This record gives sequence, structure tokens and C-alpha cells, in this order.
Amino acid sequence: MYYDRKKLEEIEEQHLAGYACLSSRSKGRHYPDEEPDYRTAFQRDRDRILHTTAFRRLEYKTQVFINTEGDYYRTRLTHSLEVAQIGRTIARALGANEDLVEAICLAHDIGHPPFGHSGEAALAKLMKDHGGFDHNKQSLRVVTQLERRFNEFPGLNLSWEVLEGMVKHESEYDISDAKDYDPQLRGHLEAQITNLADELAYTAHDLDDGLRSGMITPQQMEGIPLWTSLVELVDWDGHCELNDITRHRLIRALIGIEVSDLLGATDARIRLAHIQTREDVQKYESNLVGFTDGLQERNRELKTFLYHNLYRHWRVLRMQTKAERFLFDLFEAFLAEPGILPENARMNLEEIGIERTICDYLAGMTDRFALDEHARLFDATTLP
Repeated sequence: MYYDRKKLEEIEEQHLAGYACLSSRSKGRHYPDEEPDYRTAFQRDRDRILHTTAFRRLEYKTQVFINTEGDYYRTRLTHSLEVAQIGRTIARALGANEDLVEAICLAHDIGHPPFGHSGEAALAKLMKDHGGFDHNKQSLRVVTQLERRFNEFPGLNLSWEVLEGMVKHESEYDISDAKDYDPQLRGHLEAQITNLADELAYTAHDLDDGLRSGMITPQQMEGIPLWTSLVELVDWDGHCELNDITRHRLIRALIGIEVSDLLGATDARIRLAHIQTREDVQKYESNLVGFTDGLQERNRELKTFLYHNLYRHWRVLRMQTKAERFLFDLFEAFLAEPGILPENARMNLEEIGIERTICDYLAGMTDRFALDEHARLFDATTLP
């Protein structure tokens, strides 16, 4: 049987919860754009994101460890895929729209610059007097302006719900600026799921990469309640060598604990608040998707440990210092002589100004390309 778009939309209406975002009731797109016969609006959005140049570049953009550190550490690409997998699992269990969650998950880091958070901090300093820089806003800029794939409009012309989910992407420490997307309303449930899937994924996988690298050790983690629970759950003697299989078991256990707790706590909040519709979700006094208070506190303790022992590790800080210098050097060189920017980077020079033009060019770079570009400009032995 051929399931056309109308049939797929009917399946959503029949099987998703009343508070889910339905593709048939989307607020639409900014530009007229005929919908295909065999995909819903959110499936099309996901596919458009997946095929962008910006998404492919995530393969060579830092999560914590720079690309040259090794082949097994997370990159922005693998992180985004892992967020999407966790997000879909949560969405399915809560009766939310999996396709919408997946689209937002795949797009949430698409505007991240090279060199991870150090790259973002460097661009924020450089753009302080020129409109600033934030990777969430840059992600929106990528999908609404910078990706050029259609003659009829700039960007990808994504549906309102995907753009709203991207704009309202936030974490415990990173609050969104939702101007132009109903800032008085909370994110829809799918946006909230994406936020927690992202938080859950980077905590678990940064721990995994930190242990794999040897920058953090099981001995350092003794006394952290969540780690103690994991060690007991997998029945591992925490004093013997941590091999790959045991590390995988610990990380799987961590993700399992987190997802199970989140589903139970979220379901309880939805029932207690008598949430029936998408409007109920967005007008509720607080976010509905989240952990129990107990696990939230244990998560915060683990994040604090990772901050002090992984993100502030001397090897990571050394690379961050180098990354900041690379981006400052490149920015200042292009500012002094815009003519050395590639022709395609200069297309919007008159419209948006030199600083934003340079910022867009740098933010789109991979780690590897930024290093090569720096060598081309500042190493006399490298061809331009």
C-alpha cells in the first residue's frame, strides 16, 4: 500500500498524543512551497537539513576533542546523530512527533563554529560590538539565509515548528532568545525533548570520551553519587582496569537511567497538569520535559565534575588557547584586507558589513579548514 502524505498525516492524528505537533496543522513556511506527495512537512524539513553543506561540515567540527586528536572521539556530527537517536526514543515513548524532534536535533548545532565552545567564545569576543555571536542564532541564520539551494528563496524555508524549536533551544545554563517566535510561549514539547536529549547526550558522551582519553579516571570519580550508582548497576569493581566493554556498559547504563527517569518524570508532570494540547504545553508555567529533582541534582554534580576535570583539563585548555589565537588572527587578517576573502564569502559584503561577513565565513569552517587557512595566510612555506 502506498502511504501518501495525506495518509501519513492521518496516522499522526490517530496515533500521536493530543499535545503533539501535527504536520498537518503546521503554521507553514515563510515562502510558498508546494509539499511533496510522499512526505510530511517535518520529514521534508529533516531531509533538507540532512543534505546541507553545513550539516556535512559537522563531521570535522570539535565537540570536546579537536579533530586531529583521534578518530574515535565525538564530533559535532556524531553528537547531533546521537541527540537525534535519543530524541526520537523519548518522542516515541511520550507520543510526540518523532520527525519534528529529529529535524530539530539534526539542526541544533548546525551553526557551531570550529573548535567547539572556545571557537564560539572567540567569535563572541570579536563580534561584541557588531551584533554578537551565538551558535543558536547562527544555526537559525544558516537555515534561513546562508544555505543557498533554491532560486525561489534563501535558506531552506523550513516550517515554523522546526524554526521555533531551534530558536527555543536551551539548556540549564543557556537560555534562548526567542524573538519573532512567540517569545511569551515555551517551546512545544518536541523542542523541550530536543533540549533534554542534547543535555543527556553530551553529558554521557563527554564522560565516555573523557574516560577513553585518560583525561579523567574512575578513581577521580569516586564519591560522585551518579557514578557510584552506575558502578553498582553494572556490578563492576571500580578499582580494576576499565576496559572498553566495561566503559560501554557504564555509558549505556547512564543513558538508560537518564531516559527512564526523564520519561517517568515528564509523564507525571503532563498528567498532573492535565495537559491536553500543544497550547497547554506552551502556556504551562514551566517546562514539562525534565528529570526528577533527585536525578537533576546528581546530573549537576556530574556536570560540575566534567567542567573542572575535563573541560578545564590542561590539554583541552591548551587547544582552546591555540584555537582562539587562530580565529583572532584570521579575523584580523580578513578585516585588514577583505580582498583576500574567497569570492563566495564576499557576496553579502555590502548588505551585512565586513565583520558579519567574516564571522559567517569563520563560523562555517571546520577545524581542519581553519588550521589550513591559518597556515595559508601566516606560514610562508604554505601555498595560498
